[in-house]
Amino acid sequence: MSPARHDGGVSSHFSASFSLTMRVRLEDRPGSFADLARAIADAGGLLDAIDLVRVEGGSKVRDVSVLATDAAHADRILAACRGVPGIEVEHVSDRTFLMHLGGKIHMDANAPVKTRDDLSMAYTPGVARVCQAIADDPDSVWNLTIKRNTVAVVTDGSAVLGMGDIGPEAAMPVMEGKALLFKEFGGVDAWPICLNTKDPDTIVAVVEAIAPGFGGINLEDIAAPRCFEVERRLRDSLDIPVFHDDQHGTAVVTLAAFLNALRVVGKPIAEVKVVLTGVGAAGVAVTQTLQAAGVRNVIGCDSQGVVYRGRPGLTDVKAQYADETNPENVRGSADEALAGADVYIGLSQPGAVTLQGVRRMASDAIVFAMANPTPEILPEEMAGLVSVIATGRSDYPNQINNVLAFPGIFRGALDVRASSITKRMEVAAGHAIAAAIGPDELAADYIVPSVFNRDVVPSVAAAVAEAAELDGVARRLREPELTA
Repeated sequence: MSPARHDGGVSSHFSASFSLTMRVRLEDRPGSFADLARAIADAGGLLDAIDLVRVEGGSKVRDVSVLATDAAHADRILAACRGVPGIEVEHVSDRTFLMHLGGKIHMDANAPVKTRDDLSMAYTPGVARVCQAIADDPDSVWNLTIKRNTVAVVTDGSAVLGMGDIGPEAAMPVMEGKALLFKEFGGVDAWPICLNTKDPDTIVAVVEAIAPGFGGINLEDIAAPRCFEVERRLRDSLDIPVFHDDQHGTAVVTLAAFLNALRVVGKPIAEVKVVLTGVGAAGVAVTQTLQAAGVRNVIGCDSQGVVYRGRPGLTDVKAQYADETNPENVRGSADEALAGADVYIGLSQPGAVTLQGVRRMASDAIVFAMANPTPEILPEEMAGLVSVIATGRSDYPNQINNVLAFPGIFRGALDVRASSITKRMEVAAGHAIAAAIGPDELAADYIVPSVFNRDVVPSVAAAVAEAAELDGVARRLREPELTA
């Protein structure tokens, strides 16, 4: 899809997330709908669906769905439609809000309760025997309860998408969405746990207290550096997987894209120079995963420039990062660090690097500009300058999207009842995602499989389960899938 320009030259993209459905009454005369369609087009909108609701004396009522590029654009389209003579806009629905009415998930029953016998087995008195069995053999909880397939999606609402600290209630739609994706793609039952606290001690205590009912913990949208402490402490204290998706999910999918991008340009992983902006939760995790996969030279940059050993004012996290990266102890700005770099990975904000910096990169350069919603540098600006471009957005090729990782990672971990998620499991997941694109399909604009590729989750789950067995964190062997 070509970018739309309706605001002084700034490139935007149509999105269903900014779509509306208008119920309009049109005069029943030739050309009335053409007038409406022209108003929508003149306002820069894109017609998506047209449905006839009913015909009444002298008028027709239609539902007209329109795609916009942002909320302000949707308002302009609506105003243009209301200004067309002979057309009345009776009602307007925001399709994204409609999807969220009443929430996006619900609980359903695995067993019917229609008779007295059903009730006596599902609840009293029969359930007492099952409770006693678990009390006598605690490991049987994996077979006799939902624990075997259930994940808690835990947040404090302090680092939600691009919105930051919006609180636990406002974070709920994101956590519900995460639970929905767990179920849709991985068959995993997940539930949002939104906590009204930012105190690490309290977060850890609450998660430890609820952990017996879950087979895994997915930490989500917890701000750095608090997220590092919370994850570390929970990994130390719990015997189920604890996975901060903003760190490790991002790292796994970035690794997958990275491996395929290197295949496109024909560069060996051990010899590339990688420059990264954004040494926060995702940046640290991406660096560690790339290193575990074989990258030797990573240079991280923050708002003050290159993170190097001995730089004044480094936090404990960044001081450790400096010790483990930047082998030549390079100094300077991010643009200066890009000189001769093979790969740039942006996990920061728009403008973190410039076009002049990108021009300094090595031949056949790879750029992952992953800031959302606006990349560090727009793909349009780099056209012809670099060989492979990826972003975090769905409206450009090569979207680096965590949904490719977390459903399969937890599916595999739950299948073997893993006690933790190891670095080997994360690297295995990255390789499995990359392998979903065959050699005959691989191209500069196709290094990441579609999130709707249903082969991805089973492949990731199998790779993760095998890695868990190799690392000795699997409580059971994964049962092979039945084949026809």
